[in-house]
Amino acid sequence: MADSLRRLINNESCRILQEKLENWYKDYHINSCDQNLNRCCEIIEMNSMIQGQLFTILNQTAREGGHYAGVETIKSRLLPWLGTCFSSTTSGRPFETSLSLIQESIEKERQLREFASTRKHEIQQLEKELNSTHLQLNLVQQDLTEAQMALEDTKTKSATTLLAAEDEIVHLKAALKASQAQEESALRNLDRLNDYEQQVQILKDEITILGAQKSVLHSRLARSRSPSPRPCRSRSPSPLPLRSCSPGRARLTNAARHAHLVARFSDIYAQERLDAQTLLRTYIDDLEIVQRIIYVAAVESFHAAKMAFRQFKMRVRKTLSLTHSGPESLEDTVLDYIVRHEDLYDVQASVNEVIRAMNINPKISFPPEVDFIMISSLVRELCRVAFSMQTLVPPLDIAFGADGELFNESKYRRSYDSDFTAPLVVYHVWPALMENDSIIVKGEAVSKRGALWSRRSRSKSRSRSRSMSPILSHSASPSRTLLPRSRSPSPIRSGSPRL
Repeated sequence: MADSLRRLINNESCRILQEKLENWYKDYHINSCDQNLNRCCEIIEMNSMIQGQLFTILNQTAREGGHYAGVETIKSRLLPWLGTCFSSTTSGRPFETSLSLIQESIEKERQLREFASTRKHEIQQLEKELNSTHLQLNLVQQDLTEAQMALEDTKTKSATTLLAAEDEIVHLKAALKASQAQEESALRNLDRLNDYEQQVQILKDEITILGAQKSVLHSRLARSRSPSPRPCRSRSPSPLPLRSCSPGRARLTNAARHAHLVARFSDIYAQERLDAQTLLRTYIDDLEIVQRIIYVAAVESFHAAKMAFRQFKMRVRKTLSLTHSGPESLEDTVLDYIVRHEDLYDVQASVNEVIRAMNINPKISFPPEVDFIMISSLVRELCRVAFSMQTLVPPLDIAFGADGELFNESKYRRSYDSDFTAPLVVYHVWPALMENDSIIVKGEAVSKRGALWSRRSRSKSRSRSRSMSPILSHSASPSRTLLPRSRSPSPIRSGSPRL
C-alpha cells in the first residue's frame, strides 16, 4: 500500500496533487478507514488521470478496514461516481465533467449541512420566544382577572347609584309636572286677562276717536253758522275725553313681539314655504323657477306690507293728531294704536298687490292655465308678519338680494345643491332678515360656477304668456274724515320688485 503511494507521488502526472498526497501519506496510519476513503475519493475527483492507481489503493485500503468497514462511504460516494465515470468513458466524454458533477454534489451536501445547522438555531430561538410568550400570556391573564374583579365591583356600585338616581328622577318628574300644570294655568289666566284688557282698550280707543270726531264736527258746524268773519271759539265747552291707551305699550312689548315675529318668520320658511314649493312642483318641473317664484313672493310681500303700513300710519296720525295730549309723543301714541288694532290691516289688498306685481316680474314665469293665486296663503302670512315687523322699534326688514352678487357667509347659507366653491350667487331661495344693518336670520341662496351667464342669456329670450296691465291706477281721492276701520287702496306699483 505504501509503495503504491510512493510511486504515485513520484509520478510526473501527480505533481499538482503532491501536497495532498504527502499529507495523506503522513496521516494514513492515524486516520480511520472512512477518513482514508474520503481522502482517496477527493483525489479521484480532482485528478481523473491517475484513477487507475487510486482504485488499487482504494481496494487495498478497504481490505485493511475489515469486512464491513467503509461500506457506507463506498455506497454514497464511490458507486455513484463510478456509474457516471463509466458512462462518460463509453461516450467519449472527458473526466472533467464527472469531476464537476461530484464537486456540485459536495457543495450541495455542504449547503445542506449549513441549512440544517441554521434551522436548528432558528428552532432554538423560536423555543425561547415561545417560552417568553407563555410568560407574557400568564401575566396578561393575571391582569385580566384583576380587571374583571374591578369591573364587577364597579357594576355593583353603579347599580346602587343608578337606583338612587332613578328615585331622584321620579321625584323631579313629578315636581316638573306639577310646575308645568301651574304654569299652564297661569298662562291661561294671563291670556284671558290680556284678551279682556285688549278688548277694553279697543273700546276705549274707539270711544276716544269718536268723541274727537264729534268735537271736530261741532266746531265746524259752529263756524259755518257764525255770521261774523272774525274767528270765534266754537269748540264744545266740555273738556277733551281722557285717553285710555297705556303710555308706551308698543315699546313695553317690543322685545316679546320681536322674538315672536322672528320665530314666525323662521316657521314660514320651514313650513309654509315648503308647502307652497310642493304645490308649485305639481305644475312646474324646474326647481329653480319654483324657488325664484317663492323668493319674489317674499320680496313683494314685504314691499306691499311696508307700503300698507305707511298709509295706515298716516291715517292714524291724521286722526289722532286732532285729540292728542299727554306726556307721550304723537308717534308713540300712533304706534300703540297700530299695535292694538293690527286686525284693521287690509291684508287681502296687499295679497292682490303682490300677485299683480308677480305677474309682471320678468324673472319668473308660470304656466298660463294656472295663476299665482294658488300660493296666496303663503303671501298672506308673509304680509301679516311683514306688517307686524314694521311696528317694532327698530323695524325689521329683509336684506336686498341680486342675482350675481358676491356670496356672503354671514348673510346667506348655501342650499344643498350648491357649489360650495363658487363665489357668486346664481339665485336666491329665501331672503335674509335684518335689523338696521345687522343680519339676525340668515337667508338661503344657490351658488354654482358657470351657471349665471347661461341663465342670463336664456332669461333674455323668455317671454310670458300672460297679458295683464302692469299698472293699477286709482283715481278716487281719500275722504277728508278718516274712520278707524276704513280700508285704503294699495299704492301704485310699476316695474320690478323693490326692497
